[in-house]
Amino acid sequence: MKLGFLTACLPDRTLSDIVSWAAGHGYEALEVAAWPNLGDRPFTATHVDPDALRTDEIKDLFAGHGLTLSSLAFYDNNLHPDPAERAAVNAHVLKLIDAAAELGVPTVGTFVGRHPGQSVAENLREAERVFAPLVDRAGERGVKLVIENCVMEGWHPDGYPGNLAYSPELWEWMFSIGLYLNYDPSHLVWMGIDPVEALRPYVDRVAHAQAKDIQLFPEKRNRYGWPGKAVVREDPWDTGWWRYRVPGLGQVDWVRVVDTLYEGGFDGVLSVEHEDPVWGGTEPKIETGLEVAYRTLRPLLVA
Repeated sequence: MKLGFLTACLPDRTLSDIVSWAAGHGYEALEVAAWPNLGDRPFTATHVDPDALRTDEIKDLFAGHGLTLSSLAFYDNNLHPDPAERAAVNAHVLKLIDAAAELGVPTVGTFVGRHPGQSVAENLREAERVFAPLVDRAGERGVKLVIENCVMEGWHPDGYPGNLAYSPELWEWMFSIGLYLNYDPSHLVWMGIDPVEALRPYVDRVAHAQAKDIQLFPEKRNRYGWPGKAVVREDPWDTGWWRYRVPGLGQVDWVRVVDTLYEGGFDGVLSVEHEDPVWGGTEPKIETGLEVAYRTLRPLLVA
């Protein structure tokens, strides 16, 4: 297993700068942000552009620093309620599948998403239609399409799950239509799901894994309930009773998570997803957060 991180936490850095920093600080892989360059959306970046793909340059950059490019990351709503927006998202996923094949990258990461005006059952039926050509293209190009189990509660007007990949029940549905899992334990914790017991039966369908921690505040949950703030919620992502942390500063049991991945035969990349508000806001603080994550996780991985 190799240790990497998702480059979206450093949106203003060039890919070359990030590769150099990662290699110099012991990281072995990068999950590269590949969103369209559409402005200052949070937690996104464009470090690979499939419309201007510099295949040889990127391959040489990673090879020259001894790093693995583990995945192209574009986590967006493939079931967006606006037909034009949905079509654009689906089209970008197809472009990234082709780009991944050209670069020799094994996975492309995205979300199932959700139409918030429809039931879960209606969304799943629609998703089976929407994802069929994406899964087919991925299979043709030798790429696996991986779905992160992020809840994306901020996409729903009432804070309900906006990405229909948040539970093992939904994972089984995903697997049935040819999708794989980009496993992230942090989301399971606040959903009330044991991240290790949830993972154990499905390690063979985990094609990529993310490392993000979480800190819970149960006394605040007693006020807001599981969906979070309801009366005043200026930030749709602020539930009021939990926050993400870098690995080692939250409540995920990384010893058990890593051991379960190894026991199940996972030998891919564990990629730090840095969304820690304490160690965020400036590039030096983000770098410190990545260093904390490295010190937490590197001793758990077989050299």
